[in-house]
Amino acid sequence: MGTDDRQNRREQVRRGLRRWVLVLAGFVAMGAAATPEYFEPLIQRLVDDGFDGGQVAAVFDRSETEMAIEGVSLFFRHSEARLDYDQFLRPGRVEKARRYLETHAADLAAAHARYKVAPEVITAILLVETNLGGMSGRQKVFNVLATMAALEDQGSREAFWATMPTDRRISRQKFDAKADRKSRWAYLELKALLKYVRRENLDPLDLKGSYAGAMGYCQFMPSNALRLGVDGDGDGRVDLYTHADAIASVGNYLKHHGWRPDLDRKKRYRVILRYNYSKPYANTILKVADKLKG
Repeated sequence: MGTDDRQNRREQVRRGLRRWVLVLAGFVAMGAAATPEYFEPLIQRLVDDGFDGGQVAAVFDRSETEMAIEGVSLFFRHSEARLDYDQFLRPGRVEKARRYLETHAADLAAAHARYKVAPEVITAILLVETNLGGMSGRQKVFNVLATMAALEDQGSREAFWATMPTDRRISRQKFDAKADRKSRWAYLELKALLKYVRRENLDPLDLKGSYAGAMGYCQFMPSNALRLGVDGDGDGRVDLYTHADAIASVGNYLKHHGWRPDLDRKKRYRVILRYNYSKPYANTILKVADKLKG
């Protein structure tokens, strides 16, 4: 490397450091609100991958776009082992699911005819995922995925770490390891989200979901909404915040991953693990379905 190249490289490093000192100062002053610099590398990456620069910038420039500090912090601390799946087997929950079977009998029957998935199984999944559509999440899906995807950039990662609530922090080593994996995953999901909302003519900032970016009554990630979401009510749009579309989409998802009516319990369990890779989750779905059949 020549002298000029080394000098240019040092100047780039100095500029980068100055930029992130300013960004960090801004985050400390503003709390959860995002400064434009946090998302700059992500915006450029999306443009480089073929997304329209004007459209991308327009979404990131909106006042509703901000770092999802709370949601992503919870995601980094999430543990399936701490979840109480027994709550879904209590009589009140099971009775609510039975009423759902009756109320949405036509949509469940249509999904059963098309995908060969029992209404009780679809209902059990919707019960555990969102309490049958009653709790689909409060986080803006776009903000969650954008915040997580931006962690691929080291400067953005430092900025996020600086604003992460100390009482919700994991160790820095664990944070970096998870950020390496999940930032790449979140970027793919963010791209899928942008494609999904463009296809369905939806506002990306209107969609609310979990702190992992799952959305709708069936809690699909955007890539699944894009590939496996179904227009169950025939209105020309895949809207996972409607019961008919969520029911049909769950049926389609399970069939896509190998569900057949003649599967034994062990094989049904394995298919459900494709929905959520959690043994307590899969066991709970089957137990709820059994109670609904009984």
